[in-house]
Amino acid sequence: MTLPNNLIQFLASVHPYDRLPQAAFAALTDTCEARSLDAGATVFATGDEVTALYIIFEGEIEITNDTGVQLSILGPRNSFGERGLLRNELSQRTATVTAQATLIVLPAKIFFDLIEAHPPVARFFDRRRPPRSEGRDLGTMQVEQLMTRDPVICAPDTPIRVAAERMRDRRISSICVGDSDRFAGIVTLRDMNGRVIVDGADPDAPVGTIITANPLTLGPKALVTDVLHLMVERGIGHVPIVEGTRLMGIVTQTDLTRAQAMSSADLVGRIAKADDVAEMARATAEIPKLLVQLVDTGNRHEVVTRLITDIADTATRRLLTLAEARLGPPPVPYLWLACGSQGRQEQTGVSDQDNCLILSDAVTDTQMPYFANLAQFVSDGLDRCGYFYCPGDMMATNPRWCQPLRVWRDYFQSWIAKPNPEAQMLSSVMFDLRPIGGDTHLFDSLQGDTLKAASRNSIFTAHMISNSLKHQPPLGLLRGLATIRSGSHRNHLDLKHSGVVPVVDLARIYSLQGQLRPVNTRARLEAAIEAGILSKSGGADLLDAYDLIATMRLEHQASQIKTGGKPGNYLNPSELSDFERSHLRDAFVVVKTMQSAVGSGKGTLG
Repeated sequence: MTLPNNLIQFLASVHPYDRLPQAAFAALTDTCEARSLDAGATVFATGDEVTALYIIFEGEIEITNDTGVQLSILGPRNSFGERGLLRNELSQRTATVTAQATLIVLPAKIFFDLIEAHPPVARFFDRRRPPRSEGRDLGTMQVEQLMTRDPVICAPDTPIRVAAERMRDRRISSICVGDSDRFAGIVTLRDMNGRVIVDGADPDAPVGTIITANPLTLGPKALVTDVLHLMVERGIGHVPIVEGTRLMGIVTQTDLTRAQAMSSADLVGRIAKADDVAEMARATAEIPKLLVQLVDTGNRHEVVTRLITDIADTATRRLLTLAEARLGPPPVPYLWLACGSQGRQEQTGVSDQDNCLILSDAVTDTQMPYFANLAQFVSDGLDRCGYFYCPGDMMATNPRWCQPLRVWRDYFQSWIAKPNPEAQMLSSVMFDLRPIGGDTHLFDSLQGDTLKAASRNSIFTAHMISNSLKHQPPLGLLRGLATIRSGSHRNHLDLKHSGVVPVVDLARIYSLQGQLRPVNTRARLEAAIEAGILSKSGGADLLDAYDLIATMRLEHQASQIKTGGKPGNYLNPSELSDFERSHLRDAFVVVKTMQSAVGSGKGTLG
């Protein structure tokens, strides 16, 4: 039953079989068989016992669920059948040949023997997110994750006086000397004091005459511990980070102190005590560094996004306080609410603002300008803090979203009664509302009454389900990932709109069906499982899929920040390993399966 040589060579290039020891690989090829199937043939159908793992050498296989909805089309190097094998259950999918195919058939016993004996195979078929190292601290981080990437630099012939002025204006204790291609040395405040003030050097002389040439340096891959040891041993406070002759950055004692102190609590404290927007903006500017630190130290995605959202909440509440200090006490009670990612406590390294105001029904027309001014002050402040104006104008500055409670009740009632496209869109946003500052009683009954009315209106729920299915996971032919075809993000995956948003939409549907109050996506999924809206197995699959996609998105953003870029949501799958692509594809298949279940009215996945 030995495979032909061409199939053996092919299998040797497919992960994880490429990681097997030579003897184990030879034994594997002796126990596999090749099977050729014509187009239209069924490999296995829903309800069949799955007896083998199938690896595609050539051809195409269509995978459909029990309602006939296509989940994916698999091409060469893909495998299928592992779900039924690993769950020890009858197949819930049908595998059909759509183009004449040659399959490598791996019997179930051999498949399980491989998993038990070889960790690379076990890891590959463990569809949960691979465990990440926990407990990493600051000292084990690489220097490039901490260093200041744009240190102030001047040419050697720059007058000492000019260099000193730059240090003063930038509030820094050192200035690097050289150019973009060659690092010459460093001048610190200690150098200025000792060589200019004490020794009497001419302030108009070139700064090159007082530099510390060839100072102690480290490379960007050094550990932060290396910096700390160097500073302690040599009694220095500045370590330039150099690669070859080029200056890449600098680490100072201030950087180390700030990094050790940096936490969401530190930023929250600074923002809560800020006297003005400028001071708040200096704190929120450090959110990208915090995101990197949180991701690199192994925190779960929902912890990272929760802590980052807490900072936005604090900034909002501080701006409300500053606004009231400027405008005077509010004439009637009000409540500021966030929707979108802030409402769900899922902000990442890139967020705009989505918010609104609910006012007491006692408000009069003459009092409305107060709240318009308050909304403008807060939204402008959030924009300066990096939470940019919403492109769709879903902000309290829009009079439509700054209204008395009775108007908000009418909004939701009309959206539920007449779910046209605009109503579907607005409902998707407004069902994620979360109170931030003000009188929370204005929201309590509104949320409960709205959930009850929405869940009882089957037409509205059907429209919301249809709207939620507009965001589809990026599954396609061949390797199973469909990238963007044109534009500036060509050949990339959108990990937001095609990744996390489909799960966010599903979770919102489950919360409507079950009248569940949580707004956070993961909390909604867990509540849906607890309430029986989602089966335990289907819910566990969806949670695992969401965790993998959301974590990969955060890791991608952290990587962009570490290389000096801005965090974004577009990922080139070529940057991923075969292992990562396979797991990501499987996560997307789970999401699409759950969308199919909701769309067909089943709502759960067995």
